[in-house]
Amino acid sequence: MTNTSPNIEFRTRILALAGVFQAAALVKQLARTGRSEEPYFTTSIESLFKIAPNNALEVYGETAAANLTLGLQALIHLFSNNHKQPKDSEIARYVFSLLHLERKLTNHAKMLNSISIGIERAANQAIHFTSTHENVMANLASLYTDTISTFNFRVQVMGEPMHLNHTHTLNKVRSLLLSGIRSAVLWRQLGGKRWQLVLYRTMNIQAAKQWLQAARVSEAENV
Repeated sequence: MTNTSPNIEFRTRILALAGVFQAAALVKQLARTGRSEEPYFTTSIESLFKIAPNNALEVYGETAAANLTLGLQALIHLFSNNHKQPKDSEIARYVFSLLHLERKLTNHAKMLNSISIGIERAANQAIHFTSTHENVMANLASLYTDTISTFNFRVQVMGEPMHLNHTHTLNKVRSLLLSGIRSAVLWRQLGGKRWQLVLYRTMNIQAAKQWLQAARVSEAENV
């Protein structure tokens, strides 16, 4: 089964998983350097505000594959058997932590409702500012702290204290964690299961590479 070419349903599911990976990769960037790749950061944050999309691709914008390039690359790197390139255990830990928190969240209907209300409030705020404005980041970070952070299990973010002690950077990290959980929810809704990460490793890579190729073709056509 792992040698079967991934169909469109599988490929769409992988795009959602790439959303989790992208949030994780951006958290690492911010925690280590205080900076993040802004186009990918914007995609991750704005995915929170796609509350009622017509399909999964709409969650990540009109050029979803291109917008999730960072996440797709991180996914391929983790699942690859290339022993010359060590696995990024930090990103892997963030990804599995986000998937674990998504599972815990499904059992807390009241918290889910609070998050939904909070995201709608932040989305309205983003209309008056921008989706990544510091006020919006502070709002989303506060929402994360008041809900997800109350679980006994928490994401342990490692990085430079000078960055993690900076309020705006920390707000961006928490906002990204929230967006990662949103992608994890979407991945689960599309049929994603933890065991697929291991048993479908080859298909995961194939699907991610197909998305990257599609993004390159689309970019070339628009030049």
